[in-house]
Amino acid sequence: MKPHQTKPTSISYFLFFVFLFSYFTSLAAQEVEKKVINISIVDIAEDEREFDYLHESGKGPKQWGEIKEEWAACKNGSLQSPIDLSSHRVKLIPHLGNLKTSYKPDNATLKNRGHDISVQWETNAGSIEINGTEYFLKQCHWHSPSEHSINNRSYDMELHMIHISPDLNVTNKIAVIAVLYKIGRANSFLSTLTRHVKSMIDENHEISIGMTDPRKIKIGGKNYYRYMGSLTVPPCTEGVIWTITKKIRTVSRDQVKLFREAVHDYAEVNARPVQPLNLREIHVYDHSSRSTNKS
Repeated sequence: MKPHQTKPTSISYFLFFVFLFSYFTSLAAQEVEKKVINISIVDIAEDEREFDYLHESGKGPKQWGEIKEEWAACKNGSLQSPIDLSSHRVKLIPHLGNLKTSYKPDNATLKNRGHDISVQWETNAGSIEINGTEYFLKQCHWHSPSEHSINNRSYDMELHMIHISPDLNVTNKIAVIAVLYKIGRANSFLSTLTRHVKSMIDENHEISIGMTDPRKIKIGGKNYYRYMGSLTVPPCTEGVIWTITKKIRTVSRDQVKLFREAVHDYAEVNARPVQPLNLREIHVYDHSSRSTNKS
């Protein structure tokens, strides 16, 4: 008599196919999420050699929308950034609340991108929550003079912290926090980067700077402006949620000079001119006003 052989049951087959389906579905979801995040980062880090800030080069801000078809928003968009944050245009929104940030140290790379110096975090440097959506910090960079103005006043430098949402159901996937600086005491966060930036002068390369804590940027968050805008560099993608803190930080004259000299674009500035507000609202959150309303 032949030994009895156990045959796979229909339940075993079913469980096996359920496992395979779950596995490949998970892989597909991860791949889609990676593509969404990577596309967003590519949009932000467009090759900056293809444009500049010089008026007569043919590649300056007025020509950005004509250089490439996919940059047309730079010329034709109705939600472009930066803008002037004029007091008579703002609307006080008490329920916005303080900025909800949860940053943490992460390995980072300092990059000379040709028109700016940027810090790019490698894995997870934390996030900010806006309207119930979590946006993860990817990189930050500096412009001088500032791109945004307040009541037609420009400042000496502006920091942009770029955040991305991996949520496939979120329409506006990019959120930027901006901090304005005036000449004064040296900025402590920039001071930690000085040695590295000096080694990159006129060199388009990158340096690993190890664990870098975004909390040391000290953005504040009790008072801020918010509006819907765009990236301030090509492709000028619209649908970006802008948050500009009202607290003006300080930076030394030498720090501003270093961050301009380190890049090799031969332009005196790397700031896009302010764009028309059109019919957009500028919301403002003021912590003291909220306290007054509660009392």
